[in-house]
Amino acid sequence: MSETPPADPTAPFEAQRAMHELLSQETRHHILQTILGHPAHLTSLAELGYYSQKSESAILDQLGELIDHGIIAAYTYEGSEGTRDQPSKFYGLTERGVAVLEEFKYLRGVPVLRAIHENTVKPKRIQRHEDAPRPALPDKVAEALDVDEEDVDVGELKEPEQPAMFAGRATDDEKGAFDDLFE
Repeated sequence: MSETPPADPTAPFEAQRAMHELLSQETRHHILQTILGHPAHLTSLAELGYYSQKSESAILDQLGELIDHGIIAAYTYEGSEGTRDQPSKFYGLTERGVAVLEEFKYLRGVPVLRAIHENTVKPKRIQRHEDAPRPALPDKVAEALDVDEEDVDVGELKEPEQPAMFAGRATDDEKGAFDDLFE
């Protein structure tokens, strides 16, 4: 009779820690934020370089990591292949990537990242890349990333659960923390 090793209770936590480490590395984190904030959620290498302020080789290394883990994929637009000023290769999330980012609450930031992206001043080259035609994302990915600002219900936003520290002023009857300093 063979013995079954005891279950490792830390295994789920270790997997979660490893995924958090994968997502939180600085360059990979910038790549994900750029993809989430992009209007088409598909970015060229030049766009990733501009927004992350990293070298293309550093970005390519980290793109490889994210691709190896199934978080993002390279998408090719056949119509731009061979044209000089139009990118043909773009990077975007996979269905697995959307699921992972949803679990780690990254998708909640899409409206903010979109607003930042829209209000960022871009040089002509980056604007040309942003305006370039792109392939379509898989339907499930596109649906998950389609955030309509009108869908946000202001009533769902909660007030802070704890009152702000130092929010109130000392009344005439009570001494404030700094009153002793100024007597």
